[in-house]
Amino acid sequence: MPNKIAAPIAKEIPKSLKKHKEVRIDNYFWLNDRENPEVIDYLNQENAYYESMTEHTKDLQKALYEEMKARIKEDDESVPYFYNGYFYITRFETGKDYPIYSRKKGSLTADEEILFNCNELSVGHNFFKLGGLSISPDNKFVSFAQDVVGRRIYTIQIKNLETGEIFSDKIENTTGGSVWANDNKTIFYTKQDEVTLRSDKVFKHKLNTDSADDVLVFEETDDTFNVSVGKEKSRKYIVISSGSTLTTEYRTLNSDNPDGEFVVFQPRVRGLEYSISHFEDHFYILTNKDKATNFKLMKTPENATGKKNWKDLIPHREDVLLEDIEIFKNYLVVEERSNGLNHIRIMPWNDEPDYYLPFGSETYSAFTTTNVDFDTDILRYSYQSLATPSSVIDFNMKTKTKVVLKEQQVLGGQFDKDNYIEERIWATAVDGVKVPISMVYRKGLEKNGKNPLLLYAYGSYGITMDTYFSSTRLSLLDRGFIFAIAHIRGGEDLGRQWYEDGKLLKKKNTFTDFIDCSKYVIEQKYTSPEHLYAEGGSAGGLLMGVVVNWAPELYNGVMAQVPFVDVMTTMLDSTIPLTTGEYDEWGNPNTKKYYDYMLSYSPYDNVSAQKYPNMYISTGLHDSQVQYWEPAKWVAKLRNKKTNNNLLFLNTNMDAGHGGASGRFEALKELAQEFSFLLDLEKIKM
Repeated sequence: MPNKIAAPIAKEIPKSLKKHKEVRIDNYFWLNDRENPEVIDYLNQENAYYESMTEHTKDLQKALYEEMKARIKEDDESVPYFYNGYFYITRFETGKDYPIYSRKKGSLTADEEILFNCNELSVGHNFFKLGGLSISPDNKFVSFAQDVVGRRIYTIQIKNLETGEIFSDKIENTTGGSVWANDNKTIFYTKQDEVTLRSDKVFKHKLNTDSADDVLVFEETDDTFNVSVGKEKSRKYIVISSGSTLTTEYRTLNSDNPDGEFVVFQPRVRGLEYSISHFEDHFYILTNKDKATNFKLMKTPENATGKKNWKDLIPHREDVLLEDIEIFKNYLVVEERSNGLNHIRIMPWNDEPDYYLPFGSETYSAFTTTNVDFDTDILRYSYQSLATPSSVIDFNMKTKTKVVLKEQQVLGGQFDKDNYIEERIWATAVDGVKVPISMVYRKGLEKNGKNPLLLYAYGSYGITMDTYFSSTRLSLLDRGFIFAIAHIRGGEDLGRQWYEDGKLLKKKNTFTDFIDCSKYVIEQKYTSPEHLYAEGGSAGGLLMGVVVNWAPELYNGVMAQVPFVDVMTTMLDSTIPLTTGEYDEWGNPNTKKYYDYMLSYSPYDNVSAQKYPNMYISTGLHDSQVQYWEPAKWVAKLRNKKTNNNLLFLNTNMDAGHGGASGRFEALKELAQEFSFLLDLEKIKM
């Protein structure tokens, strides 16, 4: 049994928040100040309370951690890919938390050249993340970026791969990404606003110069847009992308002319979304032009890029979402989605018929991966399902044969995918719409209403929750759990309209879909309210916050990671990272109709005196996407309002940000904490 100690009670300091002639009283606004010692003290008290209340699960947590770790091939490595004369490999060593990046020249039998050993670079840091690796065209230099806080603010440096020297160039407060021009001495990178962390500027840096002398080449002044910079697969163009939720704009520059001027591809038009891919003397454009809700593919000459010159190549289809393309010398590869499933379509440039790769399951995901060369008949893609480990496959588009290069290994000798059942079922939403649910469980399970079921969802930003294999999830499945994903509106699981019907003034569809999926798995006797659990993170944490306010009786327990729950206050504060870029997703509450609608579901504002499920809420002190104070304030208010004695935990990682712990094994410890919360509620000991 949990230790009987008193939960922390946050003091109340009423603050009046006025908008549209209305006043909200926020008693916990004071928690917004991470520099206040009292705030840190409160978070530490909550952590101490969690540790004390879960002391009896420590052995279970340790067992889960060791069990999940034992399934992982510790000395693992990625499938090598060949680029510009070298094979590139990412590998892990036994017992080590971080990856090693290496390459081999010309042949896989050549000597290994270590680019970065992150186990060495991470020494002395509680958090470490290496990102943005970019190799110069002559293969002599690599630009790279490091984040040692977890706030996704990176410092870019440059390494000489011939001597191992790290140059004195040090570019701070960046997004981490950078790209080389063809002169091998110029890189382009993006910087963030120091307050909002919005990526708003593109700079040009010359090798071995002071970053203070870097040249600003583009500044995005619209605070609802973010910018990024990259390089086309053809390597001919450097490309600046500027985008908001609804609108995109690109600028291009010949990679051979880094000191030239970027040229606008097609000026922004609100509501016009497009992305570009260069091949030979044309650009290929994925766009929603002409009301193509599910997008279509168009083509234009590289010297006439305005939309008046765009010609249809693959027309819009009402029942097929066009997600991405991959261009090869002899083939166009198209990634599509229909009926909630993704498909890979091979289209020869000559007159040969096109065809689809065959996939037999209803709970799979398949997508193209690293395809860096035009002149090849080999398409590399990945395949997995809820019960099938992830595979990397090379498919010969000419002979239609495939080679499985690697299948994720599940160690321990006990895993057999034939021991599990995968299903896709359809719940009926309150407005009659059919919502798919993907699930997996052990064979032999009876639909008697007694099975613990963990229902996961996200439901925002048009992000599709594809089914995926997880070796750690086996620790729940093998103890009798059903794992399910609710493909609710707000994602693009069933096409672009599925997203449009779950945002702005239709956002409540996201929440009612999840509740209706919960009711359906109960009605079908997969589980019952005594054994149903819900999980979501970030915007999925908002989902969790709403459903516990609206339908708390459906769940025995809820887990919310880094939850976006203080919607109203955050969206009214333009200094908070991400806020201004989110107006097209949630609405701008400075407009009364959006204010009223958002306030009607904002989890923090709608906490009430009622019974709540058992709840485990996690966050990171340095989170830049959902600030730690949102879950902290939410928990404080829940403690004050809830009318039952169910568990309520706030677990704050004082060293990490939005993604949690940075080491692969440290992350398993956080997962063991979540799983032990569920298993303890189910009275499952080991």
